[in-house]
Amino acid sequence: MRPARRTGRATERRRLALALAALPLVSLLSACGGGARADGAGGGVGGRTDGKGAVTLDVGDQKGGSEAMLRAAGELKDLPYRIRWSTFTSGPPLLEAVNAGAVDVGAVGNTPPVFAGAAHSKIKVIAATHSRSDGEAILVRRDSPLTSPEQLKGKSIAVAQGSSAHYEVIASLKKAGLSPKDVTLTYLQPADALAAFSRGKVDAWAVWDPYTSQALDQADARVLTTGQGLVNGLGFQVAAPAALADRGKAAALKDYTARLRRAQDWVFRHPAVWAKAWSKATGLPEKAALDAVRRTRGTAVPVAVDKGAVASEQRIVDAFAQLRLIPRTFDFGELVDPRFNGGLPPSGTAPRSYGKAQ
Repeated sequence: MRPARRTGRATERRRLALALAALPLVSLLSACGGGARADGAGGGVGGRTDGKGAVTLDVGDQKGGSEAMLRAAGELKDLPYRIRWSTFTSGPPLLEAVNAGAVDVGAVGNTPPVFAGAAHSKIKVIAATHSRSDGEAILVRRDSPLTSPEQLKGKSIAVAQGSSAHYEVIASLKKAGLSPKDVTLTYLQPADALAAFSRGKVDAWAVWDPYTSQALDQADARVLTTGQGLVNGLGFQVAAPAALADRGKAAALKDYTARLRRAQDWVFRHPAVWAKAWSKATGLPEKAALDAVRRTRGTAVPVAVDKGAVASEQRIVDAFAQLRLIPRTFDFGELVDPRFNGGLPPSGTAPRSYGKAQ
């Protein structure tokens, strides 16, 4: 019966790989990975248009991201302007579109703006959230002999280049007394990383929720270490300077970010309802979706893009620059436009919690 069991696990892993391959990066004001841009104008796949009025916001999104959350929370009703959605595979190509002026605003994680800023991209960080970081994890197979990050020396780790998981790897290695030179970083997007992980082609996989939750549920994975206490848990709304300079679009951006904040509050209060909607929007198994909501995604609290956020992001800039993983260092504060901070709490405000992390 053992061979049949192994065959069953292999079949399940292949099914999960196919599901991930069909699932563009799922995010909820997300931490985002690197990767090739999707087909379509501005690098995104065109979606539906909501609202009415003379002003149109072109919003870059990721599958199961801002649009799905706003729709589930009822925040797309009575829009006094239009939102034209485009879907991207991940944060870096979304920011390429913002830089090119093809997208007015979009949600990304804590690391894509670092890479974009180092490349002199024309972007402005206008809003932020602070989440728990339990879903930022380095995973190993359940039967792996590895039990601590120190044992990663000489091992291979799959990770999406320029993603929040990329920084989590660097921070975890540093805490363990290691550097990227002590391991082999294999740059892969989640679907390809899962395939390599499942086949034993890599020793570990650094990834973020909901992939963390899905791998734990379906891919015989276990957590070696998480980013809790190591990474800042920040996610950002990033806008095009030209949109901010346009009076009508700036007013729409103010309203849009307020709707996102209300939707995030709704998600925290209705985790099961959101998990069901998220599952329907993405094809993510409902159990994995709920695990991801309770572990990280539902814990996000809207915060100000303040000096604390800038200082925290500057540490990421400096870390990547020191390792020569970006072409230059720069002042992260130059990317920030704080006009929508309003009465938001400081960026260091504790995330929400559903109790013990799942």
